[in-house]
Amino acid sequence: MAAGLDGAGVCRHVLPQSLKQSHTGPARMETLLSTGATPPAAVVIKDSDTEHFMEDVIDASRAVPIIVDFWAPWCGPCKQLSPALEKVVRAAKGAVRMVKVDIDQNQELAAQLHIQSIPAIYAFRDGRPVDGFQGALPESQVKSWVDQLVKKFGPADAAADPLVEAMEAAAEALEAGDYGGAGALYAQVLNQDPGHAAALAGLARCYLAAGRPEKAREAIANAAPEAQQAAEVKAVLSGLELVERGREAAGRTNELQARLAADPKDHQARYEMAEALFGAGQMREAIDELLTIVRRDRKWRDDAARLLLLKVFEALGATDPLTIETRKRLSSILFS
Repeated sequence: MAAGLDGAGVCRHVLPQSLKQSHTGPARMETLLSTGATPPAAVVIKDSDTEHFMEDVIDASRAVPIIVDFWAPWCGPCKQLSPALEKVVRAAKGAVRMVKVDIDQNQELAAQLHIQSIPAIYAFRDGRPVDGFQGALPESQVKSWVDQLVKKFGPADAAADPLVEAMEAAAEALEAGDYGGAGALYAQVLNQDPGHAAALAGLARCYLAAGRPEKAREAIANAAPEAQQAAEVKAVLSGLELVERGREAAGRTNELQARLAADPKDHQARYEMAEALFGAGQMREAIDELLTIVRRDRKWRDDAARLLLLKVFEALGATDPLTIETRKRLSSILFS
């Protein structure tokens, strides 16, 4: 692996060519960690690898935020940042946990998550990346970043913050199908903190789940600029685009099925069928249709099928099991 230090305090690394398109990942663990408990000091900071990433990060983040430190032994800025980050995480007394991943030993995972510079710090909550930064920061800035992470995403008992409690209650209401109640709670959080990206994403999801995508787009358009740029909000926008495309194609499924029956090579009909399936929430079936187009004609309509798949990956998130599975299938087609 080649490496170099750039002017921004990060190390650039180059993955071997054979791994640049590798998107293999571990299977999801069935047992989720319990929420709300403060872990013993021994497991607040731990090393992990590709095999255990799903258990140590994705599943564990359903209890508390998990900070992932992607590093390498040859990276000077990593040696500066890690001690400060570990100190701040320990001081949080279990409100966050930290997982360290050596990219030299876990090159497939680094490729899957598109790690291009280190140190790369990702924060995960509820199975998805919610924040992060690159490069070595002073301890004061690291502490400020972790404090904000706890405030927005930490467990209610650890953070002792009304906004955190409101976010917990909103998430429960959304999961229970109470879109009105969840939306009201997310709106209250945004009234107190207009830049709260997780609350904005939650409010937009409520509108989407209630079948009002136009209100979801309006909520995002009227939000604070910093919230609009957050990864979780961009993911909702990608999902919103898929829903809107699906609405346009939803009334034509019988026609599209007839066209495909008459001509399985009708890529336009297959593409529109995928859009309709996305709108109906049939993600896997829609993905299958797009992969069929890529397999039969990779360059059809300037890579339209592959580009729509990239939009799907953004909507689902890089660590979603369906994203990981589909990236692997796509790579096997493109590089077969």
